[in-house]
Amino acid sequence: MERIIGRDAEISKLKAIATSDRSEFLALFGRRRVGKTFLVNQVFKDQFAFKMTGVIEGSLKDQFTAFSDAMEEFGYGLSETPQDWMSAFVMLKNALKEKTKKSERCIIFIDELPAMDAENSNVAGAIGYFWNSWASLQDQVVLIICGSATSWMITHVIDSKGGLHDRLTEEMPIHPFTLHEVEAYLNEHQFVWNRQMMLQSYMIFGGIPYYLSLLDNRESLIQNIDRLFFSRDTKMRREFRRLFNTLYKHPERYIEIVKSLSKSRQGMTREQLAKELKCANNGHLGNKLEDLVQCDLIRKNIVREKEIKGKDAIYQLCDFFSLFYLTFVDRAEIETEYWSHHINTPEVNTWMGLAYERICMAHIPQIKRALRIDGISTLNYSWRSKTSKPAVQIDIIIERADKIVNVCEVKYSQDKYELDKEEYEKINRRRNTFIKETGLRHASWLTMITTKGLAKGMYSEMIQSQVTLDDLFEKL
Repeated sequence: MERIIGRDAEISKLKAIATSDRSEFLALFGRRRVGKTFLVNQVFKDQFAFKMTGVIEGSLKDQFTAFSDAMEEFGYGLSETPQDWMSAFVMLKNALKEKTKKSERCIIFIDELPAMDAENSNVAGAIGYFWNSWASLQDQVVLIICGSATSWMITHVIDSKGGLHDRLTEEMPIHPFTLHEVEAYLNEHQFVWNRQMMLQSYMIFGGIPYYLSLLDNRESLIQNIDRLFFSRDTKMRREFRRLFNTLYKHPERYIEIVKSLSKSRQGMTREQLAKELKCANNGHLGNKLEDLVQCDLIRKNIVREKEIKGKDAIYQLCDFFSLFYLTFVDRAEIETEYWSHHINTPEVNTWMGLAYERICMAHIPQIKRALRIDGISTLNYSWRSKTSKPAVQIDIIIERADKIVNVCEVKYSQDKYELDKEEYEKINRRRNTFIKETGLRHASWLTMITTKGLAKGMYSEMIQSQVTLDDLFEKL
């Protein structure tokens, strides 16, 4: 059986709740394909007292059939199929009463819970009653609920105003793999790619385990991409729509937001997005943006002016699969060797530069480790000038408690990056504009984040610190 890659903190937490001396109620959430179900199944294997999975896009009748089938599978015969969730969880309680009289843990796993709320059937209310009236009183019970529809999980469970309000004993977001975990996964599956190739695979698939599982180690990365995205009827051409249909009941506005952000290298404020989408800049837009942030699809970067501000935050698309899909796949004709024919074009090179910037933003802890400041309290944010023309933006600023600020410049290249006079002056101008407009009195250090480091030269000596691709692969 395939072993778990990474997830050390999550495994420790799952094992801790399995051996605690009290009842436990855990909610797992995260975007589709990130490995939530696999994690729980691998940790607990055959220890479940009951386990069921909601039927994605299934009717209410389908959900009750799945519940009845799971009850049969675990040896709890039912005389009839339940007609509502309250009745279903009463049946489950009665079936489990004998097990809870024993000393061993009684682990209950409800997967894809949001799907079970078909036709607004109030499954959250039924689970709330199940937990509050019985399960929470049984020291042996571990109730684990899980769902890909992150906004539903947050609204109906984590931030519930009803029966589940403040009832969870643990909550666990499952995030995409880091570069270190992707490397471990690919090595485990006998890939002989170097880190540059692994980086390029991350630019396309992100750290999503299921997408990585589709790669074939007998093919080059280019061949894999052509097969998975540009062959006729390949599943990855349909994955974008399926992703959003799984996450949200009404996905169209979310897709519009993501498409708008995919066109903006610098990212957009809420005000800019509202104008682009021709909608009101109100709580509805704010809620949708927060939903996308919680699903690891977009990133919210705080902004510094004279002080740190949240209301003018810059939103950026950080889901690498969506960025790749919308940049190339969504508008490409079916061409079985499309990627082979376009790999070194200016458009692809520009996209790689953008993707590398966003990979760096997703690996700030690794950057801090490389700079030897991981033990120092920091604020990490983006900055955009309001006065300079053309407008100056710096995507990564690390403001440190020791009164130093790292002004980071990200450069993607196949070889060592050659920093010339023109580029150095441009970087230095950005730093000086940042210091002038913010009034920050910290010492400012120029930090270059490249793939293979800086080529030695007159201007490379003027850079205070460097981070390379190898640093981003470090395990924390």
